[in-house]
Amino acid sequence: MERDPYRELRIGFTAAVSHELRTPLARLLALIESASLPGGDAAAALEQARGEVELMDELIDDILFLSELETGRQVVSLGSTEVAPLIREVVSELSESAERAGVTVRVDIEDEALELPIRARILRVVLENLLLNAIRYAGDGATAVVSLRREDGSHVLSVRDDGAGVEADDLPRVFERFYRADRARASSGSGLGLAIVKHVVEAAGGRVEAHGAPSEGLEIRSVFP
Repeated sequence: MERDPYRELRIGFTAAVSHELRTPLARLLALIESASLPGGDAAAALEQARGEVELMDELIDDILFLSELETGRQVVSLGSTEVAPLIREVVSELSESAERAGVTVRVDIEDEALELPIRARILRVVLENLLLNAIRYAGDGATAVVSLRREDGSHVLSVRDDGAGVEADDLPRVFERFYRADRARASSGSGLGLAIVKHVVEAAGGRVEAHGAPSEGLEIRSVFP
């Protein structure tokens, strides 16, 4: 029987989403309760509550995007996109986030005219998730490089960093929905970013790879034929 990645995505998805939403909801309730206590710092609680709401909003957006992918390959592969300008746009848009995280972002483009068989809007989502993954988890002082090149007859879009890296046991699981390595469990993000990347790239006929080691950084590669 042919493997159906979208069916696999749906299995257990409702339970997983409920679990992930309960965490920020519980923190939000605790913040509201603490702010209502005598001597509570309402301003600080409000600021933290805003962050929890933003996290829930991101999670819901990612869930809706994954649901859209379930409509089929044509959603991803309708047309093609010149990648270099889009890389620079995304890097510019996320520059403040990178600065706050202490991560330096560089761009390494081998072929300015290279195109990938993905709609522009969906390719933007891939780029944002790849770069945000590095910004959130590489660590203060790290450098992340967004790379686009030809390699052995394929087109490779990757983001690699020289930061905290990933344990060997975590590498095979980084593309699982809601999976976070121990060091990242308290970090922001929906936990769906790399799962989205995987499903988009595979729907476009490519594959994803994760390479890295503790204290040696992480590279996420999207390889297209």
